[in-house]
Amino acid sequence: MLVWSEVVGDMGSESLNERRWSPVARVCASVAILTYLAAVIVPPLAGPAPASELANRILQPLRPLVGAIYLGHGYRFFAPNPGPGHTIRWTMTMPDGSKRSGRIPDDALDRPRLLYHRRFMVSEKISALVPPVDAPADVRDRAKHDWLPLVKGVATNLLRREGGLSVTLETVEHYLRDPAEVLASGTFADAVTPLGSYAWAEPQQ
Repeated sequence: MLVWSEVVGDMGSESLNERRWSPVARVCASVAILTYLAAVIVPPLAGPAPASELANRILQPLRPLVGAIYLGHGYRFFAPNPGPGHTIRWTMTMPDGSKRSGRIPDDALDRPRLLYHRRFMVSEKISALVPPVDAPADVRDRAKHDWLPLVKGVATNLLRREGGLSVTLETVEHYLRDPAEVLASGTFADAVTPLGSYAWAEPQQ
């Protein structure tokens, strides 16, 4: 048994020597690991606002790598001061004249959770582009060029999925109560902004 252990020990030592990296290989591996770690850590620090100016400068040479491996994430969606949430509410007219309604996102239907989160980002993106109903007319007209193509895409997808004839959309900004209002258990109205009605531009295939 002693002889066998010595033989195994010698073989292990020789194998270890064969696997040992050269100094150049170790430097290259270390640089690659540190670059990847920087690509993971720096993008969240560089955006969204409030962001570090130093992190923004460090990010610049890393942008090709960050874009190539999809690491441009923002992890501060709800911090430090969370704002109100938004959904898109829709009402659809079906071929038989009946009505169907729903919302985007829908926590009961959008599964897995990642799908819910992606649709939540759609509603938040559109809501960020749509001015409130009391905004000046020229502001609303200018903004329409930005949000209308997105809303048309959502309407077309809903009509195709549900098989409807027309659909009416509106954004709903859910009132965010402060701690005192939560304790008071009051009822507060959500802000609703119409997005228009949309129908098939051509016969369904």
